[in-house]
Amino acid sequence: MSLESLFQPFSYKGLTLENRFVMAPMTRTRSPKGIPTAEVADYYARRAASEVGLILTEGTVIDRPSSKNHPDIPNFYGDALPAWEKVVKDVHANHGKIAPQIWHVGNTSYPGVTMPDPMEGPETMSEADVADAIQKFAESAAAAKQLGFDCLEIHGAHGYIIDQFFWEQTNQRTDQYGGKTISERNKFAVEVIKAMRKAVGDDFVIILRLSQWKQQDYKARIAPTPEKLEQWLQPLADAGVDIFHCSQRRFWEPEFEGSDLNFAGWAKKITGQPTITVGSVGLSGDFLGSFAGKGAEKNNNLDELTRRLERGDFDLVAVGRAVLQDYEWVKKVKQGKLEELQEFSPNSLATYY
Repeated sequence: MSLESLFQPFSYKGLTLENRFVMAPMTRTRSPKGIPTAEVADYYARRAASEVGLILTEGTVIDRPSSKNHPDIPNFYGDALPAWEKVVKDVHANHGKIAPQIWHVGNTSYPGVTMPDPMEGPETMSEADVADAIQKFAESAAAAKQLGFDCLEIHGAHGYIIDQFFWEQTNQRTDQYGGKTISERNKFAVEVIKAMRKAVGDDFVIILRLSQWKQQDYKARIAPTPEKLEQWLQPLADAGVDIFHCSQRRFWEPEFEGSDLNFAGWAKKITGQPTITVGSVGLSGDFLGSFAGKGAEKNNNLDELTRRLERGDFDLVAVGRAVLQDYEWVKKVKQGKLEELQEFSPNSLATYY
């Protein structure tokens, strides 16, 4: 199958990308005391030089108590901002595009790390705390634009703070930020998005990463039906989300019975907004074999990914661990160097540059 559709430009508002590949955000805890180093800048610059269409940084935290659960997760405020400015300049010097993923981990712990108590989550935050968190998200958004980033992503997935407000298992509040329905529990995210949109203006692209699954529960479902999904996503689009980054563990799995649309496909159908698909892209021998024209019995292959892209289910494809292991992964695909592609080796993610 032709790879042409994967290497077509993409444009939306003020963002233009050379191809459809996005580097997914991946936490590596390599920024001592929250300050990115020159090595971190080089890590991103090498992937820009290797023709990744858009780089999403690892999660970077806002200026709130317990916004991080590891001391070496990068900050996105204060003394860290000049270091991020260097990252942007180095990526742009290599003809790349980059967005920070702006984050607050909530009360989710990091394996093997003990952070000072209390961890901040929906059950502990006063309305004043919530208001300050919204403001700090907006301040980080303004910083992203001022530093020259090409767009930004909000992390609203995987059981972290925004997702904790979405999910009924973690949001038991009885005030205006809680409720029995997702429409009610959306309020925190909607106010975050509106504040960030106001901070960056209309033309600066805002991406929102969402997931049904949580680290706490892989089978979790915020929206068990298309109708519930619309109640969840449409208010977020109306608040200012331009692109939905739809995280699922396997991109080829249908979101609902009766349709082969995945999460990204349904999000685009419901909201009309561009979407990013992600989930085990490039990880299996089955997927890689399809590059070489070998048959594939499963749906996890290039033909299936390209079929869905060309059908219009989604607009962009995020690749995580494959690009983490091999910073030239996108370039090798483009150049047809298929024999050089290898399956991901699950060593420590922090070792890769």
